Amino acid sequence: MINKTIANATEAVRDVVSDSVLMFGGFGLSGIPENAIKALLNKDLKGLTCISNNAGVDDFGIGLMLKKHMVKKMISSYVGENAEFERQLLSGELEVELLPQGTLAERIRAGGAGIPAFYTPAGVGTEVADGKELREFDGKLYLLERWLKADFSFVKAWKGDTAGNLIFKGTARNFNPMMAAAGKITVAEVEELVPAGELDPNHIHTPGIYVQRIFQGEGYEKRIEQRTVREG
Repeated sequence: MINKTIANATEAVRDVVSDSVLMFGGFGLSGIPENAIKALLNKDLKGLTCISNNAGVDDFGIGLMLKKHMVKKMISSYVGENAEFERQLLSGELEVELLPQGTLAERIRAGGAGIPAFYTPAGVGTEVADGKELREFDGKLYLLERWLKADFSFVKAWKGDTAGNLIFKGTARNFNPMMAAAGKITVAEVEELVPAGELDPNHIHTPGIYVQRIFQGEGYEKRIEQRTVREG
C-alpha cells in the first residue's frame, strides 16, 4: 500500500507558488488546517485565490494570510468576524466572491465529482445572479453555477492513516471531505496518524484516493470565535 506520509507542514507546502488557487477546510475556526496555514505564512507568496467558508479572524487562520497581503481573492460564504478582511474589501485591495453557503458547498462538491455546472434557485433575483445564466424549469427560475476546484486543498482531520484515509470528528468535519475531493493535490494534517489498515473502513469519511500527502500536526489551538455561556 502506498505510504503518503510526509514529515511536516513545511514539506506539505513546498511547491505552493504565488497565484495558486487554494482550498481550506473548516467552518469558523473549527477544523481548519492550522499547521498548513502557519507553513504558508513562512513562504513569500502573493496573488492567492482562497476558497474557504470564511476568512478566519484577524489574528488566526486565513486572517493572518490576509494581514500579510498574500491573498488577492476570497471565495467565501461568511466573512463577518474579520476586520482586516472588511478593510481590504472596502478599499478595493481584495476581490471577494460571496456565495450562499449551500451553493459554495455544492460548487466544491461538483468540482470533486467532475460536474462542471449545475442549476440552483439560491441567489436568483439578487447580486449573486449578476452575469450568470438563468433558466426556467417547471415554471421556476434557476441560476447556473460552475464547479470549484483548487491547485491545493488543505484539510484537517482527527485521525488518518499512512495511506491517506481520514476520519473527522464532530462538526470539524464540515467542508473538509468535499474539499479533499476537489483539489489537484490534497494535503491532510491529522491529530493522530496510524499505520494503514488500522482504521475501521466503516468509519472512514474520506478515502485515501483523494489524499496525496498526510502528516501529523502539532500544537493545535482549536480556538472558538465566540464563547457564550449561561450565567449561574
